[in-house]
Amino acid sequence: MALKCGIVGLPNVGKSTLFNCLSNAKAQAANFPFCTIDPNVGTITVPDERLNKLADLVKPQNILPTTVEIVDIAGLVKGASKGEGLGNKFLANIRECNAILHVLRCFDNDNVVHVDGSVNPVRDKEIIDTELQLKDLESVDAKIKKFEKPAKTGTDKEAVKTYNTLLKVKQTLESGQSARAANLDETELPYVADLHLLTIKPVMYVCNVDEASAKTGNKHVDAVREAVKGENAEILIITAQMESEIAALETYEEKQMFLAEMGLDEPGVNKLIKAAYKLLDLQTYFTAGVKEVRAWTITKGMKAPEAAGVIHTDFTKGFIKAEVIGYNDFITYGSEAACRDNGKLRIEGKEYVVADGDVMHFRFNV
Repeated sequence: MALKCGIVGLPNVGKSTLFNCLSNAKAQAANFPFCTIDPNVGTITVPDERLNKLADLVKPQNILPTTVEIVDIAGLVKGASKGEGLGNKFLANIRECNAILHVLRCFDNDNVVHVDGSVNPVRDKEIIDTELQLKDLESVDAKIKKFEKPAKTGTDKEAVKTYNTLLKVKQTLESGQSARAANLDETELPYVADLHLLTIKPVMYVCNVDEASAKTGNKHVDAVREAVKGENAEILIITAQMESEIAALETYEEKQMFLAEMGLDEPGVNKLIKAAYKLLDLQTYFTAGVKEVRAWTITKGMKAPEAAGVIHTDFTKGFIKAEVIGYNDFITYGSEAACRDNGKLRIEGKEYVVADGDVMHFRFNV
């Protein structure tokens, strides 16, 4: 699925180092601003222990995990909304993403230059928030001008609804909050969908800390927590430099030893990838056979015919039924045949909403 998470942040906060850990596509990482000019796109494997457990039972010829795309976007500076620095390019690139991973520098190191001369993640967050909000306000104001006259006459009900929704977003942005804070409902969202607002996208704040703060955070992370407590956003703590060292190790055993020494249960990038997947409102279903055990990506709430279409569009057109086994049932009974014998294989129709972890087989006719 062509859904992307964009990694954003001020220059020199650790975006490219983090991207290098996430992807085989190596972004240049250097100690100066604007190191990344064009966005680097990496297709990242989503870690899922369930896939391995299914493979252990089925013993397939191939195992295929699901993926998510991560985009490393050029660093932003004040005035980007007016085209300063690489502003216009940055804003165009982020507009193409479906969710935002906002990296904040939460470590002190005199050897790594900060673009504003001091470490203050809350200030850094506000700089980017302000630039994105100003750009969104520009888009909202332009559309308001188009709908103001027909809305005020009151004869066009759709124009009135559009105008009122736009005013709601405008007031939110002018108060210094992101469009997310307008809390638009499902009936209002279509009226701003064409604007592709930057600040309405789901966001996760990624606090890049030093090794000593990897488990519990530090004063900078605490400040970020306080600053975002009113937002509908999550926080993840990660040590980009340490993740870079883990990524450089050649074997799984070496990586596990390193993690054990640091008192960590898994690499931070694994948690970040899973968080990005969740942020995009995605979930997984599986197909399991002797040829392959495979994870498939769908959006939450997708019905069986749409989920089948992820495999091939013909599956949607010719959908008849879906054979469904819950993941836990498959693990408990150990095989499709055993699940069938114990009444754990269900036949579902077109209205079935696929659950995360379902093991599925589709009947279709084209």
